[in-house]
Amino acid sequence: MTVTPDWIAVDWGTSQLRVWAMAGGRVLAAASSEDGMGRLSPEGFQPALLRLIEPWLTTGPMPVIACGMVGARQGWAEAPYRPVPCAPVAPGALMPVAADPRLALRFVPGLSQRKPAADVMRGEETQIAGVLATLPDFDGIVCLPGTHTKWAHLSAGEVVSFQTFLTGEMFALLAGQSVLRHSVGASGWDDAAFAEAVADAITSPARVSARLFGLRAEALLADLAPETARARLSGLLIGAELAAARPYWLGQRVVIVAADGIAHAYAAALAAQGVQAELLPAEQMTLAGLTLAQAGETP
Repeated sequence: MTVTPDWIAVDWGTSQLRVWAMAGGRVLAAASSEDGMGRLSPEGFQPALLRLIEPWLTTGPMPVIACGMVGARQGWAEAPYRPVPCAPVAPGALMPVAADPRLALRFVPGLSQRKPAADVMRGEETQIAGVLATLPDFDGIVCLPGTHTKWAHLSAGEVVSFQTFLTGEMFALLAGQSVLRHSVGASGWDDAAFAEAVADAITSPARVSARLFGLRAEALLADLAPETARARLSGLLIGAELAAARPYWLGQRVVIVAADGIAHAYAAALAAQGVQAELLPAEQMTLAGLTLAQAGETP
């Protein structure tokens, strides 16, 4: 079936490229590849994109709105960060990029913060815009778990401040490349072990490093199950993050934007602290944010 979209939405991450043929805010078709930013040289971005979207193109320039690492310094072209406080996506703020004449390509800039601590985000701003499109007049905290988890404070339609934690990347490194790789399973879960580890880390964050090595010791001495070790590792890291991010979530309305597995883990950890977070799907928020960006660029 021939697909003729009004515009094309693009989410270009470090490891994956995802595209959608759009009619307004409705998805007509979707495609993806493993051509993330981390696998491409600067000259490889346009061919990677065309491999997915060429069947949707016509002779005229097709509006293409892209967010994520495609606009990073190591990406196709660098889209300068916009400093907070600001709206996550603003009309007229998208960066035009020279490309195939069949494309009218624009990148969504990321956001930056200098104080109280230097920080940046690229891609999450589009999901935050999706939250505001889905929950008008939302004031509170958006948590975006992932390789680099973000906590963003939103007020009056703007991102006021945010903080990034390396929790996801630390989990991957510890589970796959440290001494814990011999003890932590590649799959499986233990809800009770996760909850206990979260509570332990929040209560005594200074002891997390010792608790982490304890996973290896218990595996050697007491045959700790790999799935239990996996859940404890996740719980210790997320618990340490929650201890540090307490000013963001304590007494606040919290929305979590993530895929189901990690979203439910964060929701469970927050629920134990008396915070009932709302969950919104990451892909849906990305598309809502890109649609908002496209609408702001339409004359």
